[in-house]
Amino acid sequence: MHSTYFILTLLLAPLAALNAAESRKPNVILFLIDDQNAESIGAFGGKTFTPNLDRMAAEGMKFTRAHVSSAVCTPSRYSWLTGRYAGASHSKHYDQDCGGAGKQGFVNFNMALERDRMNVARVLSEAGYATGFTGKFHLESPEDWPEFFSGADGFREVMRDAKASAEMSAEMSAVFAHNELVARRYLQAQGFTWAKHVYRQNMIRPYDNHNPDWTIEAALEFLSEHKHKPFYLHITPTLLHGGANSWRRSLDHPLESGAGELKSAPTVMTPRTELLARVKAAGFDPGSPTAGEAWIDDAVGAVLSKLAALGLDKNTLIVFAPDHGRDGKGSLFQHNGTRIPMIARWPARIPAGSVCDELVQNIDWVPTCFDLAEAKPPADYPMQGRSLAPLLDDGKADGWRDHLYFEMGHARAVTTKEFSYIAVRYPQEVITQIQHAKPERLPRLLSYIGNVGIGTRGAGHAGFWDTDQLYDLRSDPGESINLASDPQHATRLKELRDLLAADLRTSRRPFGEFVPGGNAAPPGQIDKQIAQVKKLVIQGKTVIVPKDDDSEKPVAPPAESKKDMRKKKKANP
Repeated sequence: MHSTYFILTLLLAPLAALNAAESRKPNVILFLIDDQNAESIGAFGGKTFTPNLDRMAAEGMKFTRAHVSSAVCTPSRYSWLTGRYAGASHSKHYDQDCGGAGKQGFVNFNMALERDRMNVARVLSEAGYATGFTGKFHLESPEDWPEFFSGADGFREVMRDAKASAEMSAEMSAVFAHNELVARRYLQAQGFTWAKHVYRQNMIRPYDNHNPDWTIEAALEFLSEHKHKPFYLHITPTLLHGGANSWRRSLDHPLESGAGELKSAPTVMTPRTELLARVKAAGFDPGSPTAGEAWIDDAVGAVLSKLAALGLDKNTLIVFAPDHGRDGKGSLFQHNGTRIPMIARWPARIPAGSVCDELVQNIDWVPTCFDLAEAKPPADYPMQGRSLAPLLDDGKADGWRDHLYFEMGHARAVTTKEFSYIAVRYPQEVITQIQHAKPERLPRLLSYIGNVGIGTRGAGHAGFWDTDQLYDLRSDPGESINLASDPQHATRLKELRDLLAADLRTSRRPFGEFVPGGNAAPPGQIDKQIAQVKKLVIQGKTVIVPKDDDSEKPVAPPAESKKDMRKKKKANP
């Protein structure tokens, strides 16, 4: 009998382990990537090669009205990790960049996780979850965490103009490897119990080629190590940042990583030559942007396969989303800007082929995690999102929100399902600069985030420079016709202005005439300059002043002072 009992125990043990895995609290994974448009995913109508994302959508839920609160990476990533708007940040880094308390907020590449650790990792780890991070962080701050920026154990400086020649040496690689280890400790100080293969921010020379295989190698290691308890995993590859040419070029550099040069290439994803062959076999040019889109899709596939192999597939919620769209980056336009393609898969709960048309935002991710994990954040935890859990069953929920709020540099916005309203209000010191600026300097000063390039991507929209913008999303989804001055839409304009004013009053900073005070200023002081900037031609970072302004010579953005350069380097590494 003892022998029989022993044999039965051996046979039933795997089944018991599987049942235990499926009955515990759900595992949660956020697969957050960079700069992706909906058109680059097959499930959203794109003509590309994304079989794994298409499978996720077929087996899970596709969100058609998902948004981020800010359309550049740093503030968006802040919201994904905290559940609140970046403009609500009380980090020293952000406060200093805005000019101190009581000044108008300037949501930009100036976010950092605060010293109080009010973030998803800290709360879930205290609730018994293993919390892991791998990939791009981009939320560090010497003002908030000075101990990581000095001494032998702190980050070491890497020259920004390093070129891939003599610098590609053992010494340079050692600096990158050192900094990657410091980044792990930095994330663990925030509340993550585990961190590995971390990029501090965007890739920098001489190791500036993408390597999602390196990121996924760490992700799969985390899954194997923590399969016996509930876990939270934050996966953030560097793709699809940068130009499409960089995606294809990076495929030829498998040994570059955020820790310098690797001794051997990771082998956790489809071999790169085979992946390109699959792209070609599917009818796409392997030298086109499709190669990069297929590469990040293959990374998703590797994670899905690992979950299945570990028996964790059914009880794991995995959400795929970019930090913002690509074409509308740096603006508050919805199309490929704040609006993102988002997919959720959780076989134990989400019905296959589901669609959610409700207005959801990245600030909702953290409260969703707390809800599903039954984790109670501290009573003073500042959180502005709401749990998506009620939507996961059929994409609908009674009493769901009727609008969303957005922030980007000098601009704020609200949207309903039908209309979008954008208000651009410059603080008084910027207005003074604009009033005295030469024409070629206006695009930089008038862009929402204060630069030419990313900051002026939205200038192709006719209303981009207008202080007040109203768009009918039903008839004009591309937001090309500004209705703010149309008398027929005066009532609608007032309704959305009232919504924006109510949202702004919940913040701790002024904004234009909506919340007076500090350096906030009303519109109408720079109408002449706004009319002037609309006549300029902006091509990338080049500004062309037309003949009627006495010049047709391309003018590069004016040289910045050393003080401005240091400030910009710190805020946007």
